[in-house]
Amino acid sequence: MVCRAFPVLHHSEFPACCKSVKVPPCHVIEGIMASSRRRLLCVRSGALSLLFYCVYSHLQLVLSEEAENCQNLRLGQYKCNDPKIDESTQEPENCRDMTAWVECLPAPNISCRLSNGTVFRFSGDEVGFNKSIPCRNVSGYSYKVAVALSLFLGWLGADRFYLGYPALGLLKFCTVGFCGIGTLIDFILIAMQIVGPADGSNYIVDYYGARLTRLSITNETFRKPHHSL
Repeated sequence: MVCRAFPVLHHSEFPACCKSVKVPPCHVIEGIMASSRRRLLCVRSGALSLLFYCVYSHLQLVLSEEAENCQNLRLGQYKCNDPKIDESTQEPENCRDMTAWVECLPAPNISCRLSNGTVFRFSGDEVGFNKSIPCRNVSGYSYKVAVALSLFLGWLGADRFYLGYPALGLLKFCTVGFCGIGTLIDFILIAMQIVGPADGSNYIVDYYGARLTRLSITNETFRKPHHSL
């Protein structure tokens, strides 16, 4: 620090009351000003730190309140693992009441609320929630076996006996497959999975194989209105 220059006054020009006043040296004034500047910087740093902490706490509170549940994530924000398939039934191992559950992983840098209420930021490797998927009720009837019996032994009624229709099987056996016509019709119906097991269950079909999905219209089905010409 450099002392500011002032007009030099002669000692005789000072008032009488000021002649006895001792002016501190320049380096003492510099030390006092430096100490005041350090205190000012310390107070300013503390105020800025307090302000930053308040803003951070407020933003964290707002983000935690606005974070939605992980189960409400949109498509593309999560990925669900494939279910574990039972080799004997070709359905998910945890299939209960035609419903199974799979683990879903939110995408990296996605924050959402877990089932326990905590907000977590995912990296893409953590399980965020479980999602239900439909599964089928199977009881041991193989689709491949039913088609093979209908194709080669349908005229003897073997396909109907296998699926649990003994009366129709006996009738086909006595009439040689209704003279071949019944054999052809049953083969088409079984191949299209229209005729299934008598107990109402589904065929055992490979999980990634060809399956028939039946579409039906209910009261909740949206019907597009037709405009009159």
